[in-house]
Amino acid sequence: MGKIEWAMWANEQALASGLIMLIGGIVGVAGQFKRWEFAAYGIAAGVFVMLLEYPRGKRSKGTTMERPGQRFLAAVVNLFGPLTRNYYVRAILHACLAVPGGFMLPTVLGTVNLGIASLIYLLAAVRKEEWSPIHSQQSGNLQAGVSIHQPPTNPPPRPPADHRRKLADNAAGATPTHN
Repeated sequence: MGKIEWAMWANEQALASGLIMLIGGIVGVAGQFKRWEFAAYGIAAGVFVMLLEYPRGKRSKGTTMERPGQRFLAAVVNLFGPLTRNYYVRAILHACLAVPGGFMLPTVLGTVNLGIASLIYLLAAVRKEEWSPIHSQQSGNLQAGVSIHQPPTNPPPRPPADHRRKLADNAAGATPTHN
């Protein structure tokens, strides 16, 4: 069975928790809750977490789909070096950002999700994972249909490939004789 890349799960969890925290903060400020300062913090923390987590990291094996427009934020995340690429740092950062959101009802759900993301990042850090940017391929160099050498000659449904080879060998061996 394959190795699970925990950082991918943590990234999705943290991105969703940033959005939930942002929405909870907006509800808290707009609803004029008693401790609206915590709601304002929820807005700021939600935006910060979403900006930090929007760029996906490159997977160690296989391909990674790049999010639209992530190239610019990935350059910023890469610029800060070990502060943003190391998952121990992200786990501690998300745990610290989650605490003040727990003091107000609209931001509690975002806080819990951010705490879960922090734990998943801690697991990813223990397993020696690290964030690295996705180096996208040049889409202009790729041509459609390059892998197709010759289009199919017979219409569907086609027999399996090994059966086609047998038919081709039999047809080549039985050459017609002209008198």
